[in-house]
Parts: sequence; C-alpha cells; structure tokens
Amino acid sequence: MAKDKLMDFDKALELFEPVLGFEVHVELNTETKMFSAAANPANSANHGAAPNTLVAPVDMGLPGSLPVVNETAVRYSISLGLALGCSIAPSSRFARKNYFYPDLGKNYQISQYDEPIAFDGQVEIELADGTIVQVPIERAHMEEDAGKLTHVGGLTGRIQGAEYSLVDYNRAGVPLVEIVTKPIFGAEHRAPEVAKAYVQTIRDVVLALGISDARMERGNLRCDANVSLRPRGQEKLGTRTETKNVNSMRSVERAVRYEIQRQAAILAEGGTITQETRHWHEDTGTTSPGRPKSDADDYRYFPEPDLLPVVPTPELIEQLRAALPEPPVARRRRLKAEWGFPDIEFQSVVNSGVVAEVEATIAAGASPAAARKWWTGEIARIANAEGREASDLVTPSDVAALQALVDGGTLTDKLARQVLEGVIAGEGTPQEVVDARGLAVVSDDGALIAAIDEALNAQPDVLQKIRDGKVQAAGAVIGAVMKSMKGQADAARVRELILERAAATND
Repeated sequence: MAKDKLMDFDKALELFEPVLGFEVHVELNTETKMFSAAANPANSANHGAAPNTLVAPVDMGLPGSLPVVNETAVRYSISLGLALGCSIAPSSRFARKNYFYPDLGKNYQISQYDEPIAFDGQVEIELADGTIVQVPIERAHMEEDAGKLTHVGGLTGRIQGAEYSLVDYNRAGVPLVEIVTKPIFGAEHRAPEVAKAYVQTIRDVVLALGISDARMERGNLRCDANVSLRPRGQEKLGTRTETKNVNSMRSVERAVRYEIQRQAAILAEGGTITQETRHWHEDTGTTSPGRPKSDADDYRYFPEPDLLPVVPTPELIEQLRAALPEPPVARRRRLKAEWGFPDIEFQSVVNSGVVAEVEATIAAGASPAAARKWWTGEIARIANAEGREASDLVTPSDVAALQALVDGGTLTDKLARQVLEGVIAGEGTPQEVVDARGLAVVSDDGALIAAIDEALNAQPDVLQKIRDGKVQAAGAVIGAVMKSMKGQADAARVRELILERAAATND
C-alpha cells in the first residue's frame, strides 16, 4: 500500500478549516445483556470469560427467541443523556439496522434510529490551558454490541491474509450507548487536542455515573473520529472520513491530526476525499481505507416489531437527574483548588487518567503531593512497562498505607518502591510485604554504629575532614553504610551519628 502524502499541519490549517464529529460507544456494566439474561462480559466481573460461554438464544439469533429490554440499561442511558445536557424523549423506540454482521447472529442490530432516548445536548470540555469548549450533542441512543471475530493465520491478526476466522458471541448483545456529536466548528489548530479532551470528558462522565468501566483498551469505550476539511471561506462542508474504534486518548489525538494532514495534501493537489471508514494503526500512526461509508438509507431501518416503545415516567427522569454527579470540569477545578497543585502538576494527574485514584488516596490519608507522586510516578511507570491500567495494579488505600510507612520512618522512598512491587505482585498489604521481606528501616543505634565503624575503618581520614569543616565528607560514609545495610539504614540518623563521632573524637 502506497504511503499517504501529508501536508505540514500548520500549512493545512492555513488553507482549510477542520470540522470534527465524534461517535463514542460506551459499553454499560449491567449484570446482564441488553436484550437477554446472559451475563454481560463488559462487566468487570465477567471479563476474561472463555469464548461463547456468556450467551443466550437471543444473542445467537436462534429462531423463536425474543428480546426483552434491560431496565437497568435504560436507566443508565437516561442518566448519561442527562449528564450530557440532553433532553430525554418521553417515548423512544428501537429499530432494526440491517447489515451483514458475521458476528451478530440475527444478521441485524437492534439500535435506535429516528427516536433516540436522548437528544439535543451539550457538554463542556476543558483544554490543558483552561480553555473551555462547548461540544454540541446531537443524540445518545441505546443499542447492542456485536460479537468478536478472531482472524487466525497471516501476520497481522487482521482478516487480510488470514486462513479462517473464529466467532465469539460473548460480546453480542452487550448494552451500548452511542453518543453522536453535531459538527464541531472552530477547533482550528487545537482540533487534535479538542478530540482528546472530548473523549476524556466522556470517560470521566461515565466513570462518575458508575455505568461503565470505560476501559478503552478493553473496548468498553470506543471512539469513531469524523474529520472533514473545507477551504477557507467556503460554507459547504467537505467530505468526511470516519476513523473507527480508536482505543486510547493519545490515539484519538493523533488520528485527527493525521487525517487533517492527509486530507489537506489530497485537496491541495486537486483530488477528492472518499467518504469511507478508515482504520487506525497504532504502530505506524497512520490510517488506512476501510469500506465506503454507508448512509442511513442503506441500513433499511424499520421499527423493531418485537419491542414496545420505551416510555420513562417524568418522576424517574427527575429522580435520575437529582442523582447526577458533579460535572467533570467543575470537579477538576474544585480538586485542583483543594489540592493546591500548580497547573503543570494537576495536568500530569489528568493526563495520566488517575484523578479518581489520587482523590481516593488523599481521602485514605495521604497528602496530595504524595498521592500525585505515586500515581504519576512509580505506579505509572510500572503500568506503562506492563501495558496495564494503573488502577488495576494497586488500590488507593494501599498507596496511602505505603506513604504512611514512609511518613512514619518505617520505609525510605527506595524501600517503599520495593514494597510497592511486592504489593503489585500480590504479596499482601504494604505492612505484610515489609514484614515478609524484612524491608523496614534499621534505626537501632547499635547496628548503625557498627556499620559506621566498619565504613570509617575503610576511610580513616573522613573524621578529620569533618573536624576541618568539610561536613560533606560524611556523604561517603553514609553511602557505604547504606550499601552495607542494603538501603535499610536511616540515612538521617547515620549522618547524626557520624557527626557525633567526629565531635566526640575532637573533644
């Protein structure tokens, strides 16, 4: 496949105005699926189940099976719509979206078309420098997810070059809410940043509502990014592409930037943009063609005959509205003020996706500075190295307990990192790891003096240097003591004892 020509990003923005749109799919963490009683694998309790073990006749599309709407999924969908500033439809209904899905046994998807449950909203997002952007929401509608295909053979794991494909119906029928924005104008040079901030905000909203695990790497939250360009001064919108299922905040940002550069290069040479879906390639940071993008008429939508309209009562809607959490932008600003972080430090917490973890760690007794240090430092490093989520490695209460051991003098920072590794490895709580590994700081003067004497015997001139005013000479002895005691000596106490020894000898 030929390599795409790209235009310089700044040059592209001189010639063209980017128009964005996003379709974000959120898997709901209900106990059962959208239309059947099968367990829901999007729920963390069911994650990792063997293929085709979480299925029911409806999910398999077996003749005679009939769907039944999941009430909890409806409640979750209404809550999400309200949190996005949407109006809730007094009556909405499901439709059949006819399309060949090899991993959806019915050969159609039950979705919502012209009568969505939520519509006409607006969500506030905040960029890194504090700029507020209003993103208009067209609709949020309920639907079911498709299953999963595993392509066997070939080099890429994709269908091209594969010998055969296996179908896992576990995910078929998982409850989804699809959030569709209206066209987003005015993002200009910040279009990639707007894309990232919008998806981050949606993730924050669903996590605060408690309706989804929102794990992008697991597919709990997936973003399709629409990008089109129009020449400066032109009113007519350009042809859009839809980059499908981008699975990280950083990738959303990169995909939007890439499409702007790619489309600009084509248009500048007099070419035309094909309306199509495109695949994002994380390894190369590029997109590639998928299939021509279908219009709604191509899906032959018609009302789902086996399901009644969804008619929530006004009382239910107001009950769910009253239970809404604090909006993400307001929450971040409140926490930033409470924690006293400068912009750069707070942004590091946001960028690491650990705002909730830092908040919970502080609530468990750690200082804001310590909580931030652990979650954006050592825990983030281990998570990146292992390709895991930081929140999966350790609990906020364990991080707070670990910091308490440091604050109390039981551990040095270096020893605490070893204890953290033990906790992550499943060896127990921080105190249990300290006890099992014998990692506590040695503060017994007798043991420290013995180690100091051994170090001084190897460096007999140190005491005289200290008496001559060269106090920094004690550092060499401290280092030797720490090494001999495998980092478990109390360095501050070692320094005190060395200076006491020098003063006593001088007397």
